Amino acid sequence: MPSLPTARVSLKGAKTLRRGTPWVYRTELTDAPATDAPGAVVAVVDPQGNPIGQALYARRSPLALRLLTRKGPNEEKVDDAFFIRRLEAALARRAVLPGRDGLRLVHGEADLLPGFFVDRYGQGLTVQTLSEGMDARKEMLARALVERTGASHVVCRDDASGRDFESLPREVRLLHGEGAARFTYHEGDNRFEVDLLGDMKTGAFLDQVDNHLRAGELGRGEALDCFSYHGGFALALAKHCTSVLAVEQDAKASARIQTNAEANGRANVKVENGNAFDVLRRFDQEGRRFDTIVLDPPGLAKRREGLATALRAYHELNLRALRCLKPDGLLVTCSCSGKLDRQGFESMVLDAAADAKRPVQILERRGAGLDHPVLAGLTETEYLKALYVRAL
Repeated sequence: MPSLPTARVSLKGAKTLRRGTPWVYRTELTDAPATDAPGAVVAVVDPQGNPIGQALYARRSPLALRLLTRKGPNEEKVDDAFFIRRLEAALARRAVLPGRDGLRLVHGEADLLPGFFVDRYGQGLTVQTLSEGMDARKEMLARALVERTGASHVVCRDDASGRDFESLPREVRLLHGEGAARFTYHEGDNRFEVDLLGDMKTGAFLDQVDNHLRAGELGRGEALDCFSYHGGFALALAKHCTSVLAVEQDAKASARIQTNAEANGRANVKVENGNAFDVLRRFDQEGRRFDTIVLDPPGLAKRREGLATALRAYHELNLRALRCLKPDGLLVTCSCSGKLDRQGFESMVLDAAADAKRPVQILERRGAGLDHPVLAGLTETEYLKALYVRAL
């Protein structure tokens, strides 16, 4: 077997890998591997030359190595069959979610396929690659997905900002199938339509599906859903709430909420096309009050250096929402900012409650669903936080 190019990491980098974190940044790479191949598999050694495993090497990214296996080249061959086995294992793990036609099938590092994400919407799949190594293999993996899932379409949604970090071009295109890529999927009793080539992210926010359904179980009375997108929280709340006002700034998404509400017979859902910050401020000033409020903003802290600014924005949202809640009202507040950890998020919410002079009960601390598992040792995979609180 031909020897692999070798990457030597610093003592700190070696300790990080051996503790379970699968990433090595370029600052901890002491000797770069001798290869110009995109997404090459390389052997990884510590400063003394002791083997650590095999990794994907990125030529330009600040994140130079993503560990694939702790076995050496003589113990395990990393080829197409290796990646397909990993793919099959990820698909098998979703067997705990029978009947779900909208879910994540592969969750990157947590499924040991670093930088590779697959979402299913009925007969359509979206693929997103955020590493050079998986980008080089997405065509092969798309073919394997079609063979194993029977999907009619596979859409490449490589238009996320994470591609810039890897110095990879952004693109949206079909990897399999022809024509429009519009599909339907379900969240509980509600049916949603999605355009995999044109909608945000990979089509929808599947990491929030379980939180949508839980909010629907707990919500009552008059409800306000801020940053509604396609109405996931709004339609779930509509089942038990007397009325739901869904606020969404994007005009196209606002129209989709209305279409989804009508398709599901949710006549108690109304849509306001507007900025949630402005709407909450107006409702606070007008004295308008709700029994249930949901805050599900986009990621406000993309980089750690922007965390302080993001926290001020989160605080403003939660302060206004708490002021707009009736006594014993439910607040479902979320953050998908990976740079804001769970403790920091909860502290911000409690500070906002103190400023609003509202005692609160913490009912539940939640995250993403079972199809978005967290990899122990890599805090970045626990990005989604959802806090369910009652304002007294």
